Amino acid sequence: MNTEWHEEIARRAALHAVLSDPGRLAVVELLALGDRSPSELSAELQMASNLVAHHVGVLVDHGLVSRRRSEGDRRRTYLHLTPDAAIVPSGWTMPRPRRVLFVCTANSARSHLAAALWRRSSRISVASAGTHPAAAVAPGALAAAARHQLPLRDAKPRLLSDVRRDGDLVVTVCDNAHEEMGDVADLHWSVPDPVPAASDAAFDAAFEEIARRVDDLAPRIAHA
Repeated sequence: MNTEWHEEIARRAALHAVLSDPGRLAVVELLALGDRSPSELSAELQMASNLVAHHVGVLVDHGLVSRRRSEGDRRRTYLHLTPDAAIVPSGWTMPRPRRVLFVCTANSARSHLAAALWRRSSRISVASAGTHPAAAVAPGALAAAARHQLPLRDAKPRLLSDVRRDGDLVVTVCDNAHEEMGDVADLHWSVPDPVPAASDAAFDAAFEEIARRVDDLAPRIAHA
């Protein structure tokens, strides 16, 4: 075997050693479905904040977890898994909801793309909404959907209170919406807003991140 193969084996062994700690494995399990702030992790795990900070620091140092500053409350940081965390298959599943509802602030880009991607991956009904809807869907979102041959159905921003139903699995794809809604949201995906940049690259990056997360979540619900 060549040197690169041995180095990769050593790297993966080190990651498994990091995850042998129950506390760190619990952090990874919670982040498997959605992003969380350190304080949210501490509350859900009933773990002291300094211990959460220690575990997160180790996971960040080993490339399993990444930090992203909130686009809403700049004092807040969201933690999310990196592709390297896929070495540990998660056992998480979600109860099958009546519908999945993707929410962002303006309902003009990320939530529409998420709903369209969900339709492509799951038979469970889906909708999207905004806490403060814009007048129209962002042209960049329409262009990104066209580039990826993804149809956008009923592409019109709608108000959350007009769309939300009992039994929805609410997934926020916007930091501002998540922080405004609080416990109303079931899951949070901290996806950077592509609208301010208004570039193909920004919209494609948002599309790809949402697609990866949808592809991970959909089978967890389907098999639940």
